[in-house]
Amino acid sequence: MQEKSGIVSRSASSVSSSRSGNFLAKLLAILSVAVTIVLVDSVNADAEAANSKYAGIVVDAKTGNVLYSENADRLQYPASLTKMMTIYMTFEALEQGRIRLDTPVPFSAHAAAQAPTKLGVRAGGTITVEQGILGLVTLSANDAATALGEMLGGGSEDRFAQLMTAKAHALGMTRTTYRNANGLPNTAQMTTARDQARLGIALRQHFPQYYGYFSTRAFTFGSRTIRSHNRLVGSVRGVDGIKTGYTRAAGFNLVSSVQVDGKSIVGVVLGGASTPARDAQMRNLIATYLPKASSRGGSSALIAQAAPAPAMIETPAPVQPQKVQQRAQPQMAQQQVAKTITAAQPPISAAAADLSLPHKGPLPDARYQVAETEVAYAETAQSKSDNPLVAQPMPAPTKVKTMTFKQQASVAGPTPAPAYMPPEQGDTSVDEVTTASTTPTSPTSTGAVSTSDGPSGWVVQVGVSPNRQMAMDLLESAKSKGGRALASAKPFAVAYAAGGDQLYRARFGGFDDQRDAVNACKALKKAGIKCWAAAQ
Repeated sequence: MQEKSGIVSRSASSVSSSRSGNFLAKLLAILSVAVTIVLVDSVNADAEAANSKYAGIVVDAKTGNVLYSENADRLQYPASLTKMMTIYMTFEALEQGRIRLDTPVPFSAHAAAQAPTKLGVRAGGTITVEQGILGLVTLSANDAATALGEMLGGGSEDRFAQLMTAKAHALGMTRTTYRNANGLPNTAQMTTARDQARLGIALRQHFPQYYGYFSTRAFTFGSRTIRSHNRLVGSVRGVDGIKTGYTRAAGFNLVSSVQVDGKSIVGVVLGGASTPARDAQMRNLIATYLPKASSRGGSSALIAQAAPAPAMIETPAPVQPQKVQQRAQPQMAQQQVAKTITAAQPPISAAAADLSLPHKGPLPDARYQVAETEVAYAETAQSKSDNPLVAQPMPAPTKVKTMTFKQQASVAGPTPAPAYMPPEQGDTSVDEVTTASTTPTSPTSTGAVSTSDGPSGWVVQVGVSPNRQMAMDLLESAKSKGGRALASAKPFAVAYAAGGDQLYRARFGGFDDQRDAVNACKALKKAGIKCWAAAQ
């Protein structure tokens, strides 16, 4: 009996030992896989940093502090990151009430013919604005981007690209030039990592009510389920977007926004060697620099919300058969130009009202209108901006001249970067990112702009009215809400013509300098009145 007991005991011990060994083997296998993944990510990240096309930046979205910068100001191709600006312009039109999420977006033959990836809508078909947004943030649909651009550009993607470039410069993206709405190859379409960081921050801060679209992981289009190209959304804690991009010339690009435990950063990787290498580098940047971000700040907008783009359309143009559309296009264009006016701004949304306007910064290089375009430039611009996201010479806010040219003239763009350019290191100081908003001027029927009324210098515009009395009433209402910032301001109305109609800009003048004008506009925005400051 004892012998049998001993046999049973040894047998049980053997089984226990075997199970223990199996558990240890499985544990070692799991650890081995985990270590391998970490090592692969590390190798990919190191390889990416050594890539000659690589550029990257990480910005604390609450303070503007540049936590990391490598080749951040080198000109590179944006590829599908271009769609970030297309979406920005779409969000802006939604906020202004010019379009709705259910507004139909017509597809021209040009839009339908864009190269993949695409939704595959045929010429003459339509989608909704919301479907277009979802198609851009998930599939990076080139046809949907072009269709949105044509709709917002009054039927012309070229005109929309001009508006995109003007908006980029107004946001402080001074080295960015757009030539199309989707990012398909164009040697004149250039940007920098620093500029893309600015745009990423602006999208989140200016349109919090729409920004959630960037975290979409899949959506249903017809019988298709379209999944996002952005593999970091849902796999890296805190990543809530924003956009991927790739062309052979650009490499693999990625802009990521992260919000975790009260900290917020935006990272940019340009020129990646592959999708895994690009994603691994972004993971590495997030893991390294998110702990260094500030959990304080964020009470004001880092990127000032610039003046809205001119309204190109009132409703989407109907899609006609291609041959008929070609014959009718000149007449349709004339009708849309005749309808285009700069309308009074709708009340600012509650979410956007919390965004305060910073005090100083670069002025936009270009102001686009439907019939003609005025490019403003400053004569003396030698002072260096303290803005860590700009790191560019800051234009002086005085001595502004204007040159008028026909809209067909192309916007001067930066020279495409050579294949290998000596690396430039961006400024990594800690400072507040500041820009000033300006308003586009509206041409009269003869091309002249009436500015004979009112004081010169810096002014604040609060809207446009069909007659002088309504403009003065608008100013009186605004002044009662502006408090001390408008105590010494002088209200006046400036007459101008648009599409054969006489309109009046409602403005405040009498400000000593740019800072006083911007502070007054900030006070109005807090009171729910949309405005912008400009040098008259």
